[in-house]
Amino acid sequence: MLQVKPDIAFKKELGRMSGASLNQCIQCGNCAAVCSLAPPERPFPSKEMLWAGWGLKDRLLGNVDVWLCYQCGDCSRYCPRNVRPADVIAAVRQKNYLHYARPRFMGTILSRPALLPVAILIPVAVIILILSLAGTFRIPEGPVDYSKFFPHAWLNSTFSLITLVFYGMAFYGLVRFRRDMKRVIPAPGPVKRPVQMLLPVLGEIFSHSGFSNCESNRLRKYAHMLVIFGFGLLLLVTLYAIVATFTGDYPMSFRNPFKIAGNVASLMIYTGLGIMIHQRLFNRRVFGKTGYPDWLLLVSIFLLTLSGTLVEWARFGNWTIHGDNAIAYYLYFFHLVAVWFVIIFLPYTKLGHMVYRTTALLYARSTGRK
Repeated sequence: MLQVKPDIAFKKELGRMSGASLNQCIQCGNCAAVCSLAPPERPFPSKEMLWAGWGLKDRLLGNVDVWLCYQCGDCSRYCPRNVRPADVIAAVRQKNYLHYARPRFMGTILSRPALLPVAILIPVAVIILILSLAGTFRIPEGPVDYSKFFPHAWLNSTFSLITLVFYGMAFYGLVRFRRDMKRVIPAPGPVKRPVQMLLPVLGEIFSHSGFSNCESNRLRKYAHMLVIFGFGLLLLVTLYAIVATFTGDYPMSFRNPFKIAGNVASLMIYTGLGIMIHQRLFNRRVFGKTGYPDWLLLVSIFLLTLSGTLVEWARFGNWTIHGDNAIAYYLYFFHLVAVWFVIIFLPYTKLGHMVYRTTALLYARSTGRK
């Protein structure tokens, strides 16, 4: 006998996060019919809208289909009751972040505006502690040299260790996420090894082919590509910089090819973020609701990129105010906090969708769902 266990609190939370009136959904199926990404068997998002309307939490957490959606807005555009399925699916994904976050309180801290001061205080306190242990928690004299403020050995070792600890705890949540995907939408037949699907999945991610099928918001593809590839290029430059600290090639000159690549990457991110922010502010009918997690991610990436640019200019220009170069080190400290927010906090913010979507795509392709 089929048992239905509605979670009314979960339903109300989805409604609050998405801004959608779930009771207005008439299950007409338009959303699934217009979605070019929905599989022919049990297409989304119509069944997810039904489950959301009933508050079926156990059917939506660990649901692989919500990660096959790229939130292009086609379903919301054609919804006759303006229920905005795309926003509902985005809210379900956000609930997944919170459910699988380990430690769970980190997901809570980074999802509530009232707790933003706590989220900021964590990296500030830890960085001050590291600088105190290194004995360099003071403004160095002489020309701007960030290694005198935060020695490379301390910076690279502590930040790498902290990142591994956070990612290690988050990996446990990812294992539970994969287990639940098997429960919610089990494989209909033989399952291929995920490693066999890795190249096709990476090809889909890097080409952003899912966005190509979107009718309502094609510009979104190029904005995402600019940010993702710019972000990836900055990571490569950062890795080179870490190696350069051991080879004696750091700090890099302004004409260093990797320094040039980093500046190009910054321009890519500025452009992509500009498009995203403009669309979210002036194309809400298609782009959907922009909530706190969206703005937290966009602002964090922007501040990371901007502070990195200012830190670079401060070093090359040896910035001072009335002969005092403290401004450069204040900017550098701010940049380190921004790095923490984007990189170390990644599993607990919307940026974590890169990991969850990749895991879901691997499962979908290995089971023939996609």
